[in-house]
Amino acid sequence: MMRAIAGTVLLLTSTVTGLPGQAAGAGQTGRRAILARELEIALARSAAPASVSAAARVLVLTDAGFAEGAAGTNGVTCLVNRSWIESLEPECFDAEASATVMQTEVYRTEQYHKGRPKDEVEREVSARLSDGRFRLPRRPALVYMMSSAQKLVSDDGRPAGKWLPHLMLYVPYLTNPDLGLPDPPDMRGFAVNVSDSGRPWATLVVPVRSFVDPPPGTMPP
Repeated sequence: MMRAIAGTVLLLTSTVTGLPGQAAGAGQTGRRAILARELEIALARSAAPASVSAAARVLVLTDAGFAEGAAGTNGVTCLVNRSWIESLEPECFDAEASATVMQTEVYRTEQYHKGRPKDEVEREVSARLSDGRFRLPRRPALVYMMSSAQKLVSDDGRPAGKWLPHLMLYVPYLTNPDLGLPDPPDMRGFAVNVSDSGRPWATLVVPVRSFVDPPPGTMPP
């Protein structure tokens, strides 16, 4: 799961091609749920193992946008993204991902939360990538999405639940054939795939063995 450069759109962190879906109904433009600060911090940290997230900086969503909820020391940033109105996407970004893919994700969510139309936001993201305010990763950029509390939405707006615990490795222009995979990949039996194969925000999606549970009493309804 997802963004844009020079007209290319990739839905970064919560939409993986081929996720199972139910009835459509989620939207992207509109007000997101604002969670209690401590709840949001706990959910954000559940995106990665404690060995990663305990020392991470944490951002929390407010009506004015994302703000620092906790300081960090290891270069990792964790937050609960809402790239769709109905989604909850705990994510932890390594240092390179924090400087690149996270910047576009945060910007999109803040603008959608304000009610700005998707097409307008995407044009602005493309402009910021073109003029250097946003940039692509200069090395593989890692995002953890291992929380059992994640509520994902597929590309077509269908609820996808928590899918699988997974890592996302952003490698610009990587393709499925580079890794010996068919393009598009067969998601029925082998979930490893490159999302947005061959595009600037190409992402290797790798399911992992176990979810990370947030602390008792902090699972969202």
